Amino acid sequence: MSLPTSRRSFLKVSLLTTLAFLSPEKALATFPTQQIQPSGRLNLYNIHTGEKINTTYRDPDGQYNPQAIRELNRLLRCHFTDEQHPIDIQTLDFLDLINSRLGRNNEIHIISGFRSPEYNNRLISLGHKVAKHSLHLEGRALDIRIPGTALATLQRTALSFRLGGVGYYPSSDFVHIDSGTFRTW
Repeated sequence: MSLPTSRRSFLKVSLLTTLAFLSPEKALATFPTQQIQPSGRLNLYNIHTGEKINTTYRDPDGQYNPQAIRELNRLLRCHFTDEQHPIDIQTLDFLDLINSRLGRNNEIHIISGFRSPEYNNRLISLGHKVAKHSLHLEGRALDIRIPGTALATLQRTALSFRLGGVGYYPSSDFVHIDSGTFRTW
């Protein structure tokens, strides 16, 4: 995990993350004003479990639907251990912004959502290049692709928001997004 470059940035990220967990209905207000706003809908397919969800997780007034959030947390659980963890609202909104810019209601394929410590350590032991302190462990990262959308287009779209981390993995056919500080690799 890359730490923010200043104490002020660190405190801001910590405060925003806490706000998102304690008061998700206000988390949307923490995003900088964008020309395009999240739609409040996500259409996801977990490639490991075969599960799908097409849900409205936030209404036009910015109120989050707790039932939809629980269903998203279930779909985005660690597929290896079946362990669930709350997915950061900012990560969901970032994904929604990307999807909105790409034309809304695309079926987004989830390669990895929350990753349990057990599964993360297993990946490391098998030689996969995953971070020991990955934001996946905190429910703040997603590895995604959108069928019919070029991976480079998905990456450029994510980068255009300058909101969080964006990793480009063309040989593995996914883009990583997270709600950390803006950075790219």
